[in-house]
Amino acid sequence: MQINANDIRIGNIIDHDNRLWLVLKTMHTQPGKGGAYMQVEMKDIKNGTKINIRYRSSETISKAALNPKDYQILYTDNNNKIFVAMDNNTFEQINLNIDLITDEQQRLFIEPEMNIIVEFYNNTPIIVKLPTTVIATVKYCETVIKGQTAAASYKPATLSNGVRIMVPPFIESGERIIVKIEGCEYIERVKK
Repeated sequence: MQINANDIRIGNIIDHDNRLWLVLKTMHTQPGKGGAYMQVEMKDIKNGTKINIRYRSSETISKAALNPKDYQILYTDNNNKIFVAMDNNTFEQINLNIDLITDEQQRLFIEPEMNIIVEFYNNTPIIVKLPTTVIATVKYCETVIKGQTAAASYKPATLSNGVRIMVPPFIESGERIIVKIEGCEYIERVKK
Protein backbone atom coordinates (compact mmCIF):
# COMPACT_ATOMS: atom_id res chain seq x y z
CA MET A 1 0.00 0.00 0.00
CA GLN A 2 1.42 3.40 -0.98
CA ILE A 3 1.26 6.28 1.49
CA ASN A 4 2.52 9.85 1.43
CA ALA A 5 5.73 10.50 3.40
CA ASN A 6 3.80 12.91 5.66
CA ASP A 7 1.54 10.01 6.71
CA ILE A 8 4.35 7.89 8.18
CA ARG A 9 3.66 7.19 11.87
CA ILE A 10 5.56 5.56 14.71
CA GLY A 11 4.84 1.83 14.68
CA ASN A 12 4.27 1.63 10.90
CA ILE A 13 6.01 -1.16 9.00
CA ILE A 14 7.68 0.24 5.86
CA ASP A 15 8.92 -1.78 2.87
CA HIS A 16 12.27 -0.10 2.05
CA ASP A 17 14.96 -1.66 -0.18
CA ASN A 18 13.00 -4.95 -0.20
CA ARG A 19 13.25 -5.24 3.59
CA LEU A 20 10.69 -4.54 6.32
CA TRP A 21 11.46 -1.69 8.72
CA LEU A 22 9.66 -0.65 11.92
CA VAL A 23 9.29 3.14 12.26
CA LEU A 24 10.70 4.24 15.65
CA LYS A 25 10.72 8.05 15.34
CA THR A 26 9.45 10.65 12.90
CA MET A 27 10.11 14.37 12.62
CA HIS A 28 8.57 16.67 10.02
CA THR A 29 10.96 19.48 9.05
CA GLN A 30 10.25 22.65 7.07
CA PRO A 31 13.62 24.27 6.34
CA GLY A 32 13.84 27.97 5.44
CA LYS A 33 15.17 27.06 2.03
CA GLY A 34 14.00 24.08 -0.03
CA GLY A 35 11.10 21.68 0.37
CA ALA A 36 9.77 20.08 3.53
CA TYR A 37 10.88 16.57 4.43
CA MET A 38 10.18 13.82 6.93
CA GLN A 39 13.14 12.52 8.98
CA VAL A 40 12.42 8.86 9.87
CA GLU A 41 14.34 6.54 12.20
CA MET A 42 13.65 2.89 11.38
CA LYS A 43 14.76 -0.53 12.63
CA ASP A 44 15.15 -3.57 10.39
CA ILE A 45 12.71 -6.17 11.68
CA LYS A 46 14.97 -9.15 10.88
CA ASN A 47 18.37 -8.06 12.16
CA GLY A 48 17.67 -4.98 14.30
CA THR A 49 19.82 -2.55 12.27
CA LYS A 50 18.74 1.08 12.67
CA ILE A 51 18.84 3.73 9.95
CA ASN A 52 17.77 7.36 9.51
CA ILE A 53 16.23 8.35 6.20
CA ARG A 54 14.86 11.62 4.85
CA TYR A 55 11.79 11.46 2.65
CA ARG A 56 10.60 14.48 0.70
CA SER A 57 7.02 15.39 1.60
CA SER A 58 5.91 14.67 -1.95
CA GLU A 59 7.38 11.12 -1.97
CA THR A 60 5.21 8.02 -1.71
CA ILE A 61 6.36 5.21 0.55
CA SER A 62 5.40 1.53 0.46
CA LYS A 63 3.69 0.63 3.73
CA ALA A 64 3.58 -3.13 4.34
CA ALA A 65 0.08 -4.62 4.32
CA LEU A 66 -0.08 -6.59 7.56
CA ASN A 67 -2.74 -9.04 8.62
CA PRO A 68 -3.41 -8.68 12.39
CA LYS A 69 -4.84 -11.63 14.33
CA ASP A 70 -5.92 -11.98 17.96
CA TYR A 71 -3.97 -14.52 20.00
CA GLN A 72 -3.71 -15.56 23.62
CA ILE A 73 -0.42 -16.50 25.26
CA LEU A 74 -0.51 -20.05 26.67
CA TYR A 75 2.99 -20.39 28.16
CA THR A 76 6.66 -19.52 27.67
CA ASP A 77 9.35 -22.06 26.86
CA ASN A 78 13.12 -22.34 26.37
CA ASN A 79 14.09 -19.91 29.18
CA ASN A 80 11.46 -17.38 28.05
CA LYS A 81 12.96 -17.10 24.53
CA ILE A 82 9.86 -18.58 22.88
CA PHE A 83 6.23 -18.35 23.84
CA VAL A 84 3.31 -20.41 22.62
CA ALA A 85 0.16 -18.56 21.59
CA MET A 86 -3.28 -19.72 20.47
CA ASP A 87 -5.40 -18.09 17.76
CA ASN A 88 -8.60 -16.92 19.48
CA ASN A 89 -10.73 -17.86 16.45
CA THR A 90 -9.26 -21.13 15.13
CA PHE A 91 -7.58 -22.36 18.37
CA GLU A 92 -4.45 -23.11 16.31
CA GLN A 93 -1.21 -22.84 18.32
CA ILE A 94 2.03 -21.26 17.11
CA ASN A 95 5.49 -20.74 18.59
CA LEU A 96 6.62 -17.11 18.60
CA ASN A 97 10.12 -15.81 19.24
CA ILE A 98 10.39 -13.24 22.04
CA ASP A 99 12.21 -10.93 19.61
CA LEU A 100 8.90 -10.23 17.84
CA ILE A 101 8.20 -7.89 20.78
CA THR A 102 10.44 -4.99 19.79
CA ASP A 103 10.74 -3.33 23.22
CA GLU A 104 12.84 -5.40 25.66
CA GLN A 105 11.17 -3.81 28.71
CA GLN A 106 7.74 -4.87 27.43
CA ARG A 107 8.89 -8.50 27.17
CA LEU A 108 8.96 -8.69 30.98
CA PHE A 109 5.19 -8.25 31.08
CA ILE A 110 4.41 -11.43 29.10
CA GLU A 111 2.25 -13.80 31.11
CA PRO A 112 -0.09 -16.73 30.42
CA GLU A 113 -3.64 -15.88 29.32
CA MET A 114 -2.57 -12.42 28.07
CA ASN A 115 -4.36 -11.36 24.88
CA ILE A 116 -1.99 -10.09 22.17
CA ILE A 117 -2.14 -9.08 18.52
CA VAL A 118 0.20 -10.86 16.10
CA GLU A 119 0.73 -9.07 12.80
CA PHE A 120 1.53 -11.28 9.81
CA TYR A 121 3.21 -10.39 6.51
CA ASN A 122 2.85 -13.09 3.83
CA ASN A 123 1.75 -15.57 6.54
CA THR A 124 4.91 -14.91 8.58
CA PRO A 125 4.59 -13.36 12.05
CA ILE A 126 6.41 -10.03 11.96
CA ILE A 127 5.52 -8.20 15.16
CA VAL A 128 3.67 -8.85 18.42
CA LYS A 129 1.70 -6.09 20.12
CA LEU A 130 0.90 -6.38 23.82
CA PRO A 131 -2.15 -4.77 25.45
CA THR A 132 -1.83 -1.13 26.50
CA THR A 133 -2.17 -1.87 30.21
CA VAL A 134 -1.72 -4.86 32.53
CA ILE A 135 -2.54 -5.66 36.13
CA ALA A 136 0.64 -6.23 38.16
CA THR A 137 1.38 -7.00 41.80
CA VAL A 138 3.78 -4.83 43.80
CA LYS A 139 6.36 -7.19 45.25
CA TYR A 140 8.24 -4.58 47.26
CA CYS A 141 8.12 -0.85 47.90
CA GLU A 142 9.48 1.37 50.61
CA THR A 143 7.16 2.59 53.33
CA VAL A 144 6.58 6.31 53.55
CA ILE A 145 6.73 8.10 56.88
CA LYS A 146 3.94 10.60 57.34
CA GLY A 147 5.19 14.15 56.96
CA GLN A 148 8.44 13.02 55.34
CA THR A 149 7.90 15.24 52.31
CA ALA A 150 6.07 18.52 51.95
CA ALA A 151 4.83 17.78 48.43
CA ALA A 152 3.38 14.58 47.03
CA SER A 153 6.08 12.50 45.39
CA TYR A 154 6.41 9.06 43.92
CA LYS A 155 8.50 6.25 45.40
CA PRO A 156 10.27 3.29 43.74
CA ALA A 157 8.59 -0.10 43.72
CA THR A 158 9.44 -3.52 42.29
CA LEU A 159 6.72 -5.55 40.58
CA SER A 160 6.42 -9.34 40.78
CA ASN A 161 7.97 -9.62 37.28
CA GLY A 162 11.07 -7.67 38.42
CA VAL A 163 10.23 -4.39 36.70
CA ARG A 164 11.01 -1.26 38.71
CA ILE A 165 8.36 1.46 38.59
CA MET A 166 7.49 4.69 40.40
CA VAL A 167 4.24 4.59 42.41
CA PRO A 168 2.36 7.04 44.66
CA PRO A 169 3.22 7.00 48.37
CA PHE A 170 -0.04 5.28 49.39
CA ILE A 171 0.79 2.07 47.45
CA GLU A 172 2.05 -0.80 49.63
CA SER A 173 3.73 -4.17 49.02
CA GLY A 174 1.28 -6.85 47.87
CA GLU A 175 -1.15 -4.43 46.20
CA ARG A 176 -2.35 -4.90 42.65
CA ILE A 177 -1.99 -1.95 40.32
CA ILE A 178 -2.69 -1.13 36.68
CA VAL A 179 0.48 -0.35 34.72
CA LYS A 180 0.80 1.18 31.25
CA ILE A 181 3.25 -1.20 29.54
CA GLU A 182 4.85 1.42 27.31
CA GLY A 183 7.03 3.49 29.61
CA CYS A 184 6.17 1.35 32.68
CA GLU A 185 3.88 4.00 34.14
CA TYR A 186 1.60 3.60 37.15
CA ILE A 187 -2.05 4.27 36.18
CA GLU A 188 -4.15 3.39 39.23
CA ARG A 189 -4.79 0.91 41.99
CA VAL A 190 -6.98 -2.07 41.10
CA LYS A 191 -10.42 -1.53 42.54
CA LYS A 192 -11.46 -4.28 44.94
